[in-house]
Amino acid sequence: MTRTRIPNLGGAKAFVLHRPHPTVQAITRQLSAIGLVTVDCWPELPAESLAADFVFLDADLGFDEQFPWKPGEAPMPLVALIGSEAPGRIEWALSHKADAQLLKPVGNAGVYSALLIARQSFEARKHLASEIASLRQRVAERQTIVRAVEALSKGAEDGRAYAQLRSLAMSWQISIEEAARRIVAMTEEEGNDDQSHRA
Repeated sequence: MTRTRIPNLGGAKAFVLHRPHPTVQAITRQLSAIGLVTVDCWPELPAESLAADFVFLDADLGFDEQFPWKPGEAPMPLVALIGSEAPGRIEWALSHKADAQLLKPVGNAGVYSALLIARQSFEARKHLASEIASLRQRVAERQTIVRAVEALSKGAEDGRAYAQLRSLAMSWQISIEEAARRIVAMTEEEGNDDQSHRA
């Protein structure tokens, strides 16, 4: 079993996007006891919320225009405050990729675990997005390598052209991917030159 390190949340900043309500007071009380600085706001998040460590959002009355980012692109963990289990409201909270939830009315407990779950979920989602972006980049680089090998082969076998690409990368002292990008760029330039001469 992998152990998760519990972060120290003291000094973190949380914005609570909720109309004035006893729920806000209960959340603020718990956040202060944990050591977080809280900012209450309604009906929208101010620009300085982009530097927040957490945002609590009202899933019952929330709407997209409240946020200075697109749905699902929050730069920090989100905790949805849910009072109504109407499918449309839950779907809206999910569209914003809420990382944790608290059911309303909020009592004297639950905020700390919501913070920890939200942070863990947010970090896992960021890590996964980074891995996906890296894999997409590698796929794009492989396609560039294939194009470079095709350009170098000119009727010869691909194995020899790939060896030539590796040799060029070593002599230029760059990665094989960078060498492939150069070969493809040179091939495209030659193609453009041929077309301009024909014109």
